[in-house]
Amino acid sequence: MFTAWDYAAFAAMLLISTGIGLYFGCTGGRQRTTREYMLADRSMGLLPVSLSQLSSFMSAITVLGVPAEMYVFGSQYWMVWIGYAIAMPTAAYVFIPVFYNLRITSVFEYLEMRYDRGIRVIVSIAYVINMVIYMALVLYTPSLALAVVMGFSKWGAVLVVGVVCIFYSALGGMKAVMWTDVFQIIVMFGGLFAILIQGSIDHDGFGNIWRMMDEGDRIHFWDFSMDPTTRNTVWGLGLGAAFAWISVYGTNQAQVQRSLSTANLRTAQMALWLNFPGLTALLTLACMCGSVVYAEYRDCDPLTGPAHLKRDQLLPLYVRDHLNYPLVPGLFVAAVFSGALSTISSGLNALVAVVLQDMVRPFCLPEMNESTAANVSKGLAVGFGALMILSTYVVSNLGGVLQGAYVGFISGLIATSWLGIGAFLYKPSVYKPPVSLAGCPVDNSTVVTSLYHNYSTAAAPVSRTEDKAGYLSFYELSYLWYNVFAVVVVNVVGVVVSLLTGGADPKKVDPRLLTPAVQSFCGCLPAKFRQCLQCNIDRTQGDDDIDVPVSTEKNDKSHTNEALTADTHI
Repeated sequence: MFTAWDYAAFAAMLLISTGIGLYFGCTGGRQRTTREYMLADRSMGLLPVSLSQLSSFMSAITVLGVPAEMYVFGSQYWMVWIGYAIAMPTAAYVFIPVFYNLRITSVFEYLEMRYDRGIRVIVSIAYVINMVIYMALVLYTPSLALAVVMGFSKWGAVLVVGVVCIFYSALGGMKAVMWTDVFQIIVMFGGLFAILIQGSIDHDGFGNIWRMMDEGDRIHFWDFSMDPTTRNTVWGLGLGAAFAWISVYGTNQAQVQRSLSTANLRTAQMALWLNFPGLTALLTLACMCGSVVYAEYRDCDPLTGPAHLKRDQLLPLYVRDHLNYPLVPGLFVAAVFSGALSTISSGLNALVAVVLQDMVRPFCLPEMNESTAANVSKGLAVGFGALMILSTYVVSNLGGVLQGAYVGFISGLIATSWLGIGAFLYKPSVYKPPVSLAGCPVDNSTVVTSLYHNYSTAAAPVSRTEDKAGYLSFYELSYLWYNVFAVVVVNVVGVVVSLLTGGADPKKVDPRLLTPAVQSFCGCLPAKFRQCLQCNIDRTQGDDDIDVPVSTEKNDKSHTNEALTADTHI
């Protein structure tokens, strides 16, 4: 249970985060313009941008979930680094240059430039709903896990952490969010290192822990199975995860907004490159902590024994049982909630940008001045923060060419929703390595003895090649392929409808809306092939790394017509 020292460590993390918000709210331009509030004056350096991007989607769910993945399913998930390696350069050179050179604030402004305002609005609304639910989940999950294992007040944690996050995000804007992210990612690494060091001491070195993992059938890396229903394979963790992380770093408002806050495109691209070693390091550390947890509970499984804990409670259980030193449990809780804070603050900042740019300014107050827009932004941050806290209650009661663009989006949404809900209801069969209860303290009572017998005799499937029910094969699809499935549905349906309705005319596409990768490809083709493919590329365009002068922005109003007609590209 928490001591005064532990509460002090946790409180210190919250106070430092609050102090950063106060500092940026009272210095510089005092967040009086949307340019400063949402894009940090486009002046952020390489270090804060890179570390902020690293921490934004490495949430508390990651800190608790990756070790649980190692404990339950084994080491295969570590191969997701292949997906990182594919995603970072793709985002850096295919997606970010387009958004950066257009000088937009919300990524959904691109959709109006490329299609029309309607598709921009419906995708923005879908993003807002998704992000509010996601933030509530990120806040509630660690609160529940720590409440059960450590006696931490669940709703107290939700309220305190939520209010602190709302305060510094609303007051300090993007600068505060990014610098608190830097502090919080350091705390996350510190908490995981403490667990790894203690575990290595308890088990005579990590080599011994690895041997226990191997004996427990949990060391598997190079599974090249082509079966898309297999939970973790090299193909799924490489290609499937790459689609997911490309969508995060290349098109998600929270991450792209960080790239847009840099002084130039080259810095934004370098920040993405640095995320690869950062993500891999954090992944490796979390996986090693999962190995520590398995080594400790390999003979008395907390998930199937009488304790019957949930997976995300495994790491807090280990901390409670084995890190009873002054400040250490408090450091761990601070690390978990640092992950939550970084994700939530990023989400709040992204929601403010999307709602202001895509909904408020175009429809309600198109001539809003910068001072008013900044105040509206702060109000939106507070409002969405309050909505997030209220949404945690909902989460706690839970058991993802014009005509072508519309139909493709709706089809993808329906198809992936169908897949996700079906998989939730029908619970696909997944192989799990065996667990043991042989080392648990045995109670003489008949009830407990019966429980031990039942759990030990039905702990795991007999083999890795267990037959799956044919009629449920669609719902057996591995979670790693959900993004690929969605991308395929959206693009296939969108292209087909565009061709059938005659809406696909490359000559009508502004070349600035095409990624430099397409421009380079078309530029390398012979003239007759370019004409055949109707490559509408302005080859007079220069190096994308040349900075666009700040003076070309019109107070960040980012009206669509102005953005398209202004000569903001080199």
